[in-house]
Amino acid sequence: MNLTLKIWRQSNAKAQGKMVDYSIKDISPDMSFLEMLDVLNNELVEKGEEPVAFDHDCREGICGMCSLFINGEAHGPDRGITTCQLHMRKFKDGDTIYIEPFRAKAFPVIKDLVVDRTAFDKIQHAGGFVSVNTSGNTQDANNIPIPKHDADRAFDAATCIGCGACVASCKNSSAMLFVSAKVSQFALLPQGKVEAADRVLNMVAEMDNLGFGNCTNTGACEVECPKGISLENIARMNREYLKASL
Repeated sequence: MNLTLKIWRQSNAKAQGKMVDYSIKDISPDMSFLEMLDVLNNELVEKGEEPVAFDHDCREGICGMCSLFINGEAHGPDRGITTCQLHMRKFKDGDTIYIEPFRAKAFPVIKDLVVDRTAFDKIQHAGGFVSVNTSGNTQDANNIPIPKHDADRAFDAATCIGCGACVASCKNSSAMLFVSAKVSQFALLPQGKVEAADRVLNMVAEMDNLGFGNCTNTGACEVECPKGISLENIARMNREYLKASL
């Protein structure tokens, strides 16, 4: 496959970025999208040019670091996958592919396609955890009976990898799908009930402080989420928030 790539290049967080065109040839349709970028970077290095900076780690759809905005879609044209799981057979020979970083006020660009997503870490630190008594008198979590339906829903919420696709695909740059998933995974379990009120109030407050927008129920976040996190979690978070506020 021969392709034209239009890639966002930005030398640092304060620099003015722009789209730069690259031509790449003989790309196998069995390559992953990141492998294709590796090929491009090898060519750039051989020419003495600056390679394109992009985030990646596990390349197994687990860590969420490989988040790219491809042809106007978070993680590209496929569904239920991350960018590292996207294969070049989803494109055609001669295609022009636009590759950009995730765009959000709370996700400032660091360099090229790399954005700073530590805002998600700050939301987690505000309450996305369960405090545990480590005095030696702790109870084994497996001793607490949990209805299977609740356990399944908590596990579904916990599959969120924090990639930020929900933020990138939302017209308001809302993080409510991410926050609601982190709230839900604990709100559904007895271990999370003790701190439930403080958790939802603190996490939502931190989300607002960091500049994320509000939800207007367009549903783009659920569609583009690589783990299929449901909008039901946002409804649950709203109920938890209202209950905690009262």
